[in-house]
Amino acid sequence: MPFMPVKFNLQKRVKLAQGLWMIYWLSVIVGILIFSLGLFFKVELRKRSEMMDNNESHLVPNLLILVGLLAGGVSAFGGKVCHDSLDPVKFAKWKPMLKPYLLLCCGFNVLMLFTALLCFLMQFAVYLTLAEGLKNSIKFYKDTDTPGRCFMKRTLDMTQIEFRCCGNNNFRDWFEVQWISNRYLDMSNDLVKDRVLSNVEGKYLMDSVPFSCCNPGSPRPCIQHHLTNNTAHYDYDHRIEELNIWSRGCREALFAYFSSMMNSIGASSSSPSCWR
Repeated sequence: MPFMPVKFNLQKRVKLAQGLWMIYWLSVIVGILIFSLGLFFKVELRKRSEMMDNNESHLVPNLLILVGLLAGGVSAFGGKVCHDSLDPVKFAKWKPMLKPYLLLCCGFNVLMLFTALLCFLMQFAVYLTLAEGLKNSIKFYKDTDTPGRCFMKRTLDMTQIEFRCCGNNNFRDWFEVQWISNRYLDMSNDLVKDRVLSNVEGKYLMDSVPFSCCNPGSPRPCIQHHLTNNTAHYDYDHRIEELNIWSRGCREALFAYFSSMMNSIGASSSSPSCWR
């Protein structure tokens, strides 16, 4: 931005003021958009907090909310100055504030670019948080009677249904944990007892997945139990047949959702700095 004084005649000054006025009020709209995106991002992080083990960072959405508010205020002030610059009497009171305002605009543009950069850089942190959070969510899926984890089953089921995913990396993650509570296991049954005793950690492991992993678009009724046992189902071979459960892991699905959101927000945050 130039800080050296430049002289314009009345006609050029009017055109300049009108052009800047439009740019500043467009920036107000962009500021409102950034503020709204920041709020939306924060709400989405809160909603998926359990899937991130409550360790998600709110630095980016908080910065977006702050930047959105500042963008609206700074741009509205600039629009007011441009409007009053057409009147020599009104412009006289704003003239001493122009240089500090231009410096403020430069600093604010740096803040906007920094926020946009964070939107891209923080995606790796989101990926790691999702990996750990989903791993624990699957482990605590069965703890419906444990305070603080009562709704983990519902949350994870709804996530798998909404994002059409299964497990952390894939559906086989469910094979490695006991996801059915002992409360619902008939320990008097020899098959159940043998399965528990055969595991060194005393867990009831099986090649099954929760109902929320089922793909409703499959023409075949959902096979969610004995997935790797070909003899347990008619005309079935898990090695060559396309399973009727979601094959995509929830970490990949959720990360794709958040990364696309952060990319869009980053582009929206950086664009005003470029054309201003």
